[in-house]
Amino acid sequence: METKARLTRLASCAGCGAKLGAGTLASLLQDFRTHTDPRLIVGFDKSDDASVYAIDGNTALIQTVDFFPPIVDDPYLFGQIAAANAISDVYAMGGEPHLALNVLCVTENMEQAWIREILRGGYDKAYEAGVIISGGHTIRGGEPLYGLSVTGFAKPDQIWRNDAARPGDVLILTKPLGVGVLTTAAKAGMADAALMEKVHRQMTQLNRDACRVMREYRIHGCTDVTGFGLMGHSCEMAQGSGCTLHVQVGKVPFHAEALELADMGLVPAGAYRNRDFAEGAVALRGAVSRAMQDILNDPQTSGGLLAAVDERDAGPLLRALRSAIPAAAAIGYVTEAEEKAVVLEA
Repeated sequence: METKARLTRLASCAGCGAKLGAGTLASLLQDFRTHTDPRLIVGFDKSDDASVYAIDGNTALIQTVDFFPPIVDDPYLFGQIAAANAISDVYAMGGEPHLALNVLCVTENMEQAWIREILRGGYDKAYEAGVIISGGHTIRGGEPLYGLSVTGFAKPDQIWRNDAARPGDVLILTKPLGVGVLTTAAKAGMADAALMEKVHRQMTQLNRDACRVMREYRIHGCTDVTGFGLMGHSCEMAQGSGCTLHVQVGKVPFHAEALELADMGLVPAGAYRNRDFAEGAVALRGAVSRAMQDILNDPQTSGGLLAAVDERDAGPLLRALRSAIPAAAAIGYVTEAEEKAVVLEA
């Protein structure tokens, strides 16, 4: 739909690029009192995608919330992307999403039609995922924000965590990188419509199909690649698992246009925050260009799943994934802990 003003100009940052830097929340929450419960399988201390609470031996509740400012100007598309991104956290835990609540902030100068279209986008994407939006909360503020609080379910012994990768595992990534660079370029008028249509399709694509295929195989660790970029999320997986992740840069899927734009300096601020967080934990083996490092640190919105897969299952899983997700790729492997959490191999 047409708008009189660009939705993205109502916000100071976009999508998952608005996320606080990795490691910041841990320091902010340090020493806070909190209750403990042995049924809390995954809590905030694990830097995982969602919390997980075992209701009984057969059912675990997965709970997450995610919202952000507009990453595109079309309100309906923004709603779809924000909903797909929020629901992804449940898929990243190996669960099935069922319920959601809207989280919405509107500004004084937003037209009612825009607000309705944002919500319609969210509802349509939730409907596609089989999720019931059962309510929510809306406020007025200085910038538009939208997302969902999502509840899903899984069996307790089938939860995927981001801190359970094992030496010998193969790393598989399901979506190409470069979304942050390309959406930054689009705001500057330096990305054409055909390219951005491809990027928008990627951001609205649910991680449902990838998750359902992966459930048939031995997944030891999993996360979705979003605001912290591939490097930030890889560091969290490596440090949590007590292993080292080796990323074979030549095998990482990315949008070629994003590399060209990154080489020109069109890089979102979030990529620099991610680099600051990860740089000390990452070793380079071989020459990796500065632009490619920017792509690896690029904050992704509604990004793909990064899975640490049993090496015996990696080949069959990759073949199964590619029938529905052609961009899926094996991008590296896991070893015993080395000096650095992540090794980039050129």
